[in-house]
Amino acid sequence: MSVKSAATPAPLFTGPFAIGTLSAPGGAAFPGLVVPNGRVLDLRTALDEPALTALALLERWDEELPRLHGLAGDPAGDWLPLDDLFVHAPVQPRQIFQSGANYRQHVIDLEVAHRAPDDPRTVEEARAEIAAIMDRRAAEDLPYVFIGLPTTIAGPYDDVVLPSWAEKPDWELELAAVISRPAHRVTVEEALEHVAGYTIANDLTDRATVFRRDMPAIGTDWLRCKNAPGFTPLGPWIVPAGSIVDPSDLRVTLKLNGETMQDESTKDMIFGVARMVSYISQSARLLPGDLVLTGSPAGNGMHWGRLLRDGDVMDGSVTGLGAQRTHCVAEEAS
Repeated sequence: MSVKSAATPAPLFTGPFAIGTLSAPGGAAFPGLVVPNGRVLDLRTALDEPALTALALLERWDEELPRLHGLAGDPAGDWLPLDDLFVHAPVQPRQIFQSGANYRQHVIDLEVAHRAPDDPRTVEEARAEIAAIMDRRAAEDLPYVFIGLPTTIAGPYDDVVLPSWAEKPDWELELAAVISRPAHRVTVEEALEHVAGYTIANDLTDRATVFRRDMPAIGTDWLRCKNAPGFTPLGPWIVPAGSIVDPSDLRVTLKLNGETMQDESTKDMIFGVARMVSYISQSARLLPGDLVLTGSPAGNGMHWGRLLRDGDVMDGSVTGLGAQRTHCVAEEAS
C-alpha cells in the first residue's frame, strides 16, 4: 500500500479543521483532527477514548462538533506534524450509495458516444433528445442510485490495482456526502441536517462489464464493474458541512498524468445532495459514516477514448476538500 508520507505536501481544505484517519509509521490508525497549517490532534487522546474511530465519532457528531471546534482553536494540545503521518481513507463506511447519470453533460456525452451505428439521428438531434430526458428526470424527482461494497474503499494516496480482467478501467471523480444522523424517510428540507461533511471519492468503473453481454435484458452489472478491492479511493479528509457554503457550487477536477480530464462544477448535477439523501432514505436507512456518492461529471475515459493503464497517475480535487493522488498498478494475470 502506498500512502502519503513526509515527502508529500499537505493539501488544503476549507474551514478551521477537518477529520482524517492517520497513523504513525508502524502504529495503529487513529481519528485525527487536522488543521490547515499541517498539524494533527490524535482524538483518542484529546477525547480520552483509546478505542475511538472516525465512525464512532460520526455516530455522535452533533454532540462532539462543538468540542472539535474548541480543540481546533487550542494551540496547547499535543499536536503532531502531518508530514510525519500516513493518511488513510477518512472513514470505513457500512454502506455506500452511488449515483449514476447525475451530471447533465456527462449523461449526454455518454449517450451520444454509445449510440448504435444505425442510429438515424444527427449528433445534435441526439444531444437535444437526451437533454429533454434529463429535464424530465429532474422534474419527476427520480435519481438513479445503486449500492457499493465497503471493501472497495482505499486511501487517497494508495495504489489503485487494475484487475487483470478489467478491459476498460475508467475514472469517476465525485463529491461524496458523509452521513451523521441516521436518516429514514427524511424530506429534502431535512436531508442536509443528516450530513456531517463532505469528502472526495474516485468511483472507478470497468466500462467493459457495466452491461451484461450474456443477458442484455438484465441490464447493468454493478457488482462486476465497480466493486474490485480498492476501486473507491476516498479522502483525504471529511470537511464539516458547516465549512462548505454551497455543495452545489464546487469544482470537481481530475488530472491524468498532469492533463486535465474532468473539470466541472457541481452546478451541473441534476439532483443535488439534499435530493439524493432524501431519495435514498425513502427506501433505505442511512447510518452514520455512510457515503452518498453524487455522481461524476463529464470527462471520463470513455469520452476521451483513453482508459486507465499501468503507471498512470490520477490527481483528484474538489473545491475546499483537499486533493488525492493515486498510482495505477496493473495486476498480473494469474
